Amino acid sequence: MSELDAYLQARDGLLAKRADYVAAADGFRWPRLERFNWALDFFDVVPPRDRVALIVASEAGATQRRTYGELSARSDQVAAFLRSLGVGRGDAVLVSLGNTVALWETMLAAMKLGAVVIPASTLLAASDLADRVTRGGVRAAVVAAELAERFAPEWAPPVRVAVGEPVDGWVSFAASAEHAEGFEPDGPTSGDDPLLLYFTSGTTATPKLVLHTHTSYPVGHLTTLYALGLQPGDVHLNISSPGWAKHAWSSFFVPWTAEATLLAFDYARFEPAPLLDVLVDQQVTTFCAPPTVWRMLVQQDLASHPVRIREALSAGEPLNPEVIEQVERAWGVTIRDFFGQTETTALVGNTPGQPVKAGSMGRPLPGYDVVILDADGNPADEGEVCVALAEAPVGIMAGYRDDPAKTAEVTRDGYFHTGDAATRDAEGYITYVGRMDDVFKASDYRLSPFELESVLVEHPAVAEAAVVPSPDRRRNAVPKAFVVLADGRRPEMKVAESILAHCRARLAPYKRIRRIEFAELPKTISGKIRRVELRAREMARGEDPARAENEFWEQDFTPSGAPSGS
Repeated sequence: MSELDAYLQARDGLLAKRADYVAAADGFRWPRLERFNWALDFFDVVPPRDRVALIVASEAGATQRRTYGELSARSDQVAAFLRSLGVGRGDAVLVSLGNTVALWETMLAAMKLGAVVIPASTLLAASDLADRVTRGGVRAAVVAAELAERFAPEWAPPVRVAVGEPVDGWVSFAASAEHAEGFEPDGPTSGDDPLLLYFTSGTTATPKLVLHTHTSYPVGHLTTLYALGLQPGDVHLNISSPGWAKHAWSSFFVPWTAEATLLAFDYARFEPAPLLDVLVDQQVTTFCAPPTVWRMLVQQDLASHPVRIREALSAGEPLNPEVIEQVERAWGVTIRDFFGQTETTALVGNTPGQPVKAGSMGRPLPGYDVVILDADGNPADEGEVCVALAEAPVGIMAGYRDDPAKTAEVTRDGYFHTGDAATRDAEGYITYVGRMDDVFKASDYRLSPFELESVLVEHPAVAEAAVVPSPDRRRNAVPKAFVVLADGRRPEMKVAESILAHCRARLAPYKRIRRIEFAELPKTISGKIRRVELRAREMARGEDPARAENEFWEQDFTPSGAPSGS
């Protein structure tokens, strides 16, 4: 059996068992591919050449379409173009582009060359880019023309390509159209060759360099394909910014592995109304968005938009049940959560056709032996989410580049340690609790920030929230919420009183929020909340009773509003 046949056999088995979780989990075996280049061996060969592979829809209503055949030929041109500039196998190529056709052309081309792609958000500052170029050993950068000024001469890579308007000192991407369409690779690609180098978003520390190979993502994302439930011919829309791993998951490998059409929504500032129009106009059948987007969508009249969505998905962080219920009432489809990390492909998911338990992110996906380990490293019903490495699951990173100690730490004792805490019930459903570093004790009770934040965001005045421990003389620590208010709301005592009352009615006494501060939330460049920064801020205060501006404690209110004491 050829390498491609083994890959297709594994993929087709999952597609055929789309709604039969037990059969899929029992029957799946990772294909072990010694030589494989997904762009050359699969994308150029398998999907129908005349099927639309990519639609880029702008918020203004314009669309660009490319078939599989067109993207195959065009990426050959771009590969030849980059080779002519001196880019070859093993060279690091930083790519910082928005949702433009050039992004997908460049990704495919770099893969065909055997180059190592470093995806980078267009929101990165010059200092972030300098860090990536330097630590990533970047030889070439392909970036939007307006970003070129962020590259300083003293650290900019030798090969610089600008997409868009001409830039002095940069080669124009438009010149790639002058190359012949034919492309011949300089040799075979090993499945273990490096393909992607991701800089993590740094929620707790400086970004780590996560290295993936020509199998760990292209083959590893078979599990993500199963979690999303895509089928050939689907129109898939994923709301995710280029430059982060989730974009490669749902806006590259998964839809094209399924031989589906990828729809990308290009916008300057996200607004829910244009997105809803795109969902209807482009007849989207599968849709994935982060919780923030879903929370914005449910503020609209969803029922007035006749979507054709069969699979509705959420990832990035767990989604609160109230939003799931609102979408189900309006569109008759249940949002399904799934879970993974930049270091992995999808590990756990609520898969198609299976019962969805409120708050749970599902069960282990085919190919992964996911276990919950307690503090002593023993299997338990509550603890850290880990993946057994005995069967060498394909979708785990090759390691943290240049940091063997960190790699050894997360792969110790025969497990990949995610650093995420969760619980598992008798039926194997796993419920996210939070990052191991975020879970804290208050009055000797272990509390999950996510659980408390899910209750907070159900209040109409709350747009976003983050919960951390705040030092307290009596209880050692109490839950404190940092809250971003919804538009039109003011940081007033009566609003704080209303939010505390809301939480008191929905949480057990030992879990309830005791303090609120209305403030902006520190975030990573990818939009993840840096609770570690908020936690450090609170710890630095100690038991000092002095309040921050716009901070309220439950004892500020009368017994009728929020009782003091217990």
